[in-house]
Amino acid sequence: MQDTMTTGTTDADLPRGGDFASEIAKLETQFDIIRYMRRITQMFGFKTFLICSIPSIDVERLAATTVISNMPAELLNKYDSLSMLRFSTGVKRLRETTTPFQVTLDAWEGEGGKPDSAREYIAMLRENAIFQASYFPVHDAEGGRGAVILMGPEAELPMTVIMELQMIAIHVYNRLAEIGSVWKNSSASLSEREIQCLSWTAAGKTSAEIAGILGLSEHTVNHYLNHVTKKLDAVNRTQAVVKAMKKGYIS
Repeated sequence: MQDTMTTGTTDADLPRGGDFASEIAKLETQFDIIRYMRRITQMFGFKTFLICSIPSIDVERLAATTVISNMPAELLNKYDSLSMLRFSTGVKRLRETTTPFQVTLDAWEGEGGKPDSAREYIAMLRENAIFQASYFPVHDAEGGRGAVILMGPEAELPMTVIMELQMIAIHVYNRLAEIGSVWKNSSASLSEREIQCLSWTAAGKTSAEIAGILGLSEHTVNHYLNHVTKKLDAVNRTQAVVKAMKKGYIS
């Protein structure tokens, strides 16, 4: 059993109804929401977040339903390569409930029916200090169902915190829908790094300059930009930037 999560916040520090609602309403792009969610994740003591539409039974890859996330790419890629979505307790419960809930790594690991390869993914979660996932079911104005998932230390979340996070999740998911419903109109979902590289490209930076800003190699930056260009079905980086702006990924 892991230590109980400590958020480092008091009730006075937490966002309140109108405060977070008005702040979320001012977010203009998906990148703005990524930065906001990174702050919320840290504020409440989690390690990472993922926002997705709820996968249907025939969907095999979590990445196909992911809207935004700062989850390490190697974790998400490994999850999909091992077909872990078929064995997800959390996703199964998301299809059945609209109430927030938590799933601990110990409990999931103890369940039967998973292939031996799942041990590799479980080991990666432990290495990344992810011992629990907190699920917050949400829906948009059109009835589309999704979830905000916060991952990190194992913890007993107070009901006041659960309610606070549920309200934040609802407002964030609906703001994403207002910004453009990118995940409904395109099979492409961009990673945080891809959005960062596009944003700096839009600002006129070269690959070498972006590499210096983000602490990456120039080769890695080119990889991100080439990949995102294909995702957006663009002929070059300039067109990729234009399409990303229209879709609300960058401003």
